[in-house]
Amino acid sequence: MSAVPSLLRDLLPRLNELSGSLRRGKLFERAVEATGLPLERPAMTVLGILHIEGKPLRVGEIATRMNVVGPHVTRQVQGLESRGLVRRVADPDDQRARLIELTPEGKTASERYVGVIEGWFAGAMSDWTAEDRQLLDRLVTRLVEDLTARLSDLD
Repeated sequence: MSAVPSLLRDLLPRLNELSGSLRRGKLFERAVEATGLPLERPAMTVLGILHIEGKPLRVGEIATRMNVVGPHVTRQVQGLESRGLVRRVADPDDQRARLIELTPEGKTASERYVGVIEGWFAGAMSDWTAEDRQLLDRLVTRLVEDLTARLSDLD
């Protein structure tokens, strides 16, 4: 167990550096600019989640992925709907429920947004081997899942 605190002393500064690099590089701002739409981070996050998932989702599913409550997502969806970027559709598994899906305009915007972010990371990791990229994905996924589970135990 004593190795974990030592690991955290090494890992936490690296996570802070990563966060700082993303802020300094204005990655979010550049990605939003590429969409041609003046949207705030939560709205772009909704579009990004729908884009990456590749299928319509319930508001609750989006909220879970954003780690926020449903009403927060509902407000974002309403704003995106009014701009013609998403629409509500019937859930084929439950006609009473609604799913949120990208409109063609929303798909175009989200493709541009995600494309900038993917391009930035691809460039940063262009010298990495496929094995290193897969290892990073596996370990970050595991870290997020374990931290999420630990935090949900605290609730």
